[in-house]
Amino acid sequence: MSAPTLTRGGAEVLLPGADGSLSAYRPAAPGPWRRPDRPITSRRVFAAAHVVPNVLGDNVPGAPADVDWDATLAFRRDVWSYGLGVADAMDTAQRGMGLDWVATQELVRRSADEARAVLAAAPPALQGRGVRDLLACGAGTDQLDIEAVPAGDAGIETVLAAYREQVAVVTGAGATVVLMASRALARVARGPQDYVHVYSTLLAEVDAPVILHWLGEVFDPQLAGYWGSRDVAAATRTFVELIEAHADRVDGVKVSLLDLDHEVALRAALPAGVRLYTGDDFNYPELIHGDGAHRSDALLGIFAAIHPAASTALQRYDAGDEAAGRAVMDSTRELARHVFGAPTPYYKTGIAFLAWLNGHQPGFQMVGGLQSARSVPHLVLTFRLAGDAGLLVDPDLACRRMAALLTTAGAA
Repeated sequence: MSAPTLTRGGAEVLLPGADGSLSAYRPAAPGPWRRPDRPITSRRVFAAAHVVPNVLGDNVPGAPADVDWDATLAFRRDVWSYGLGVADAMDTAQRGMGLDWVATQELVRRSADEARAVLAAAPPALQGRGVRDLLACGAGTDQLDIEAVPAGDAGIETVLAAYREQVAVVTGAGATVVLMASRALARVARGPQDYVHVYSTLLAEVDAPVILHWLGEVFDPQLAGYWGSRDVAAATRTFVELIEAHADRVDGVKVSLLDLDHEVALRAALPAGVRLYTGDDFNYPELIHGDGAHRSDALLGIFAAIHPAASTALQRYDAGDEAAGRAVMDSTRELARHVFGAPTPYYKTGIAFLAWLNGHQPGFQMVGGLQSARSVPHLVLTFRLAGDAGLLVDPDLACRRMAALLTTAGAA
């Protein structure tokens, strides 16, 4: 049987191995994670948050998202309590993979209202911050049916109109705008000039600096050849030239290519004052640590799952103990690499799974039915790696939930 056993040292659960045999596993005690007593200043960091579905909602593939707003917003409050910002309505929230535009608009507005309510209480970790510091929200073009977007100049104008609609929602909520990569633009753009035209137009129109998001095809195959070329070096030249021409309108760039060397080179090439928010969930410890000349800030999906550890690491950087900060970041890397393993677009399942294990949602469910996107062996290893790293904040609860999942799956 797989029912957890409570012992003097904590809970343990029987986990299946590759050959189907069961062995007892006991998670490590939670790490020495702590909430900050002052704002984090050494790096600017956003955790890209997921959404929690209604457990009795009709959250099947293709259906409109039915969101549990209380649990979804409570999760954001927990992230904020650790001094991190929240990146909302982005790919971690299942944009284009279950979260439709109607639900996205409500998510942006509700999260912004929640941020204002949190700021009104002025907790020590957030003193002196504003809504734009707490919340960055994705603006894209996913309200479009890309098959219906016309070719040529008409298609480019259709993409611009869609971006403008979404930017207006985020701006109206008072959040920082993240200009997300557009599947529709990737489909209709005829070359780098169309990307430059669309983004230059939008940057000329925004009323505050934005974050540009370059999401690589490893996360979304429909974005292959973004910036007008499948050659990453050529695409990067277009990207940097765009930023140089509009540096006063760009707060930073989030790059999610999972390429350490590329990010280091890009970071050094950015104009002064433009941040690089790493989106590299494989190599974030060394990118955030820096190379002595440059360092990355962060906008990471894995930070939604490990925000207590990430905050603790950043507090140590703030205190000048960079070795300790790096050690904490390194202790989470193996889990991150597994959660974001191929096929990488389904990393979202691991984020929701860990949220469920840690009591942030009542059931292991996702909008669009995406909880089925990872296998039982994948989830078992996710559980082990989180447990080994002290990232299961209530091991008894996590073991009970893991046992229930294995029983339901027939793996116990």
